Order: sequence, then structure tokens, then C-alpha cells
Amino acid sequence: MFSSAMNLENILLEIDPPLALITINRPEKHNAISLAVLAELHHAVDTAAADESVRVIGITGAGGRAFASGSDLNEVANRDLQKAMEPIVQGLAAKMESLSIPTIAIIDGICMGGGLEIALGCDLRVCTPLSYFATPEGKLGIIPGGGATARLPRLVGKGWAMEMMLMGESIDAERAQQIGLVTRIVEPEALMEHVRGMANHLAEFAPFVPHFMKAMVHQGMEGSLASALAMEKFAQGALVQTEDKTEGINAFLEKRKPTFKGR
Repeated sequence: MFSSAMNLENILLEIDPPLALITINRPEKHNAISLAVLAELHHAVDTAAADESVRVIGITGAGGRAFASGSDLNEVANRDLQKAMEPIVQGLAAKMESLSIPTIAIIDGICMGGGLEIALGCDLRVCTPLSYFATPEGKLGIIPGGGATARLPRLVGKGWAMEMMLMGESIDAERAQQIGLVTRIVEPEALMEHVRGMANHLAEFAPFVPHFMKAMVHQGMEGSLASALAMEKFAQGALVQTEDKTEGINAFLEKRKPTFKGR
């Protein structure tokens, strides 16, 4: 059972430490991403991140048929230049990347368009065998606007990113794992238990570890190899001076579980 929960109009937020689970709750619309959904997602992520008991944030979709089918086309049809320039999905993905704690996209079913772009903002992506993925915006006379043109090639490489975006065709879970879009495929009935196991495992690390690892990867990919390696050494230099580093080394040598305090 979850220790606390918050129900918004389109989003469910359930906190059971160390995991905060955010569920897009529009199953009748295949969890299409409207502006209201995005606003509530921002609020839910902020709320979860502010809870010190939360060490991992998971995002999923309700109904067992879709993570998110893409942007709500009823809104896209009326979107003008000014609205299109607002970095709402991009801002959500950037927010999740900059969080000090790991985020997991928990995908069961359709994951395309704006829904895929939200998943791309997560640190880890887990899916079920019948899930499938696509960037179909080209078929609608537009291009992705939530970060896929930048994040997808960084994740799966230029070749597969161009294949997905130019062709607009869906790929299945097996192909998604082969190209690195997802790292784990789990049967639907075991999906949430598996993710909770991942969250419990991640919560065993010193709090500084995922924070620094995320920062080094995201920032390191934007610069030269030399600058990335320099940042890594400075980050390691900071961590070796923490109490948690001393506790981690001592616990390993003493063959016991460490007690990290985030200091």
C-alpha cells in the first residue's frame, strides 16, 4: 500500500518510499498529453522531488494499453506559432534530467509522439513485451516539438533516430531494447514489482551518487571528451571527501550494509 496519494484531474501521484509513482490517468484517450496533463505532470514531479523520502520517481500510464499515445490532437489542431514555441514538454524532460534522483519511464503499451518525448526525459525506460514506440509527427505535417530530435539520436544513435522520425513507423519492444531505447522488458503482471525492486536497489546508494552520475552524463555529452573527463575528476574529488564515501568503503571492508546519510 502507498503511504500517501494525491489525485489531480488527469494525474495520480502515489508515494510509497522510496518510490513516487506518477500515473497519467486518461485511459479513455490512451493517456494523450494535453496542456492540462503537462501542467499536472510538472506539479506532480515537483511535489515528489520535494519529498525527502522519495529516492526514485516513476512515470507510467493508466489502463494497461498506453504509456501515452502522444499529444492531444484536438489541441494540436488549434496550436499557433506562439503556443508551439512554448517549451512545455521540453521543459518537463529537462526538469526530470536535472533532478538529483533517478527517474524511470514504466511503459506498458503505446508510447509515441509527446509520450515518447516524456519517456526520453527519464533516466531509465522499462517496458512490457507488447509495447511499441513511434515518432509519427511527420505524418501530420509537423515535426516533434518536445525534444525527440535532440534526445532520440543521443540515446539510440543518428541512424535509428532518423529511421524512426523520417519513416514514422512504430518499433516493437524487442527492437527498442536492441537499439537502447529501453533497457529492460518485463511481463505486465510483474512490471510494477520489478520497478519497485529497481527503486529499492537505487535507494541503497549514497544520495550524492545518482545526482553526480546524472550530471556528469548529461553535461559530459554536451562538450568535448577532455572537458567531460575533467568534470568527472572534479566530481570524484568532491565525493571522496564525503562522510558517505568513508562509510561506503568501511562497510565494504567490514562486509556489512552501509548506512548512508547524504553527508
